[in-house]
Amino acid sequence: MFDKDLEIFVLDTETTGLNGFPTDYVVDVAVCRVRPHLDTVEPILSTVVGHDVTSWPQVQREAWIFQNTDLTLEEVSKATPVTFVTAELRSLLEGNMVTSFNVGFDFDKFLFNEPWRLREAVHLTPCIMLKAMPVCKLPGTYDVYKWPKLQQAYDMLVDGDPADIGEEQKHRAMEDALMASHVLLELIRRGVY
Repeated sequence: MFDKDLEIFVLDTETTGLNGFPTDYVVDVAVCRVRPHLDTVEPILSTVVGHDVTSWPQVQREAWIFQNTDLTLEEVSKATPVTFVTAELRSLLEGNMVTSFNVGFDFDKFLFNEPWRLREAVHLTPCIMLKAMPVCKLPGTYDVYKWPKLQQAYDMLVDGDPADIGEEQKHRAMEDALMASHVLLELIRRGVY
C-alpha cells in the first residue's frame, strides 16, 4: 500500500535542440501529478515558453520541434515570457518529488541551469526511462538493454491508451508528460519504482 500523501510530479520539456544550456531553449513545458495511492495521473501545468526569438540563430529558429509538431516559432515569440514560466514552475515544484522520462536531458541539460535553476528546489526521484529499461528489455549492444523511447515504454508497459495519445505521438510536452506519468504509475504498480 502506498503512503496516502505520496505525490510525484512528472515533467516534460520540448526544446530547440539536444545540446542543452546555453545553446538551446525550453519552448514547451508540462507537469503531471501522479498519486499512486489513488492510481491517478493529473495534468496540472502545460505552457508554451516565451522567448525573444529575433536574437536566435537560424538553427534554433528552424529547430526540429517547429518542423515536426504543431508548435510554431510565432507561438513561442508571443507566449508567456520565460521569466514568468520559470517562477510558476518553481512555485509549483518547490520541495516536491519530481522526475521525468529522461532526467539527464530535461534536468541536467536544461532545468538545473539558467534561467530555471531547479537543482536545489526539488527532490529529484529516479529517471523513469532508466527504471523502465530492465522491464522493457529491448536488445542492445553487448548484452546490455538499450534505453527505451517513451513511445516504446508506453506501448510495452501500459494497458490501453490512458493518456489518450491515439495513433501517433505528437511530441508536445503535455502529451509526453502524460505518457511518462502512466509509465511511472505502471512501474510503481510492478514494484520496480
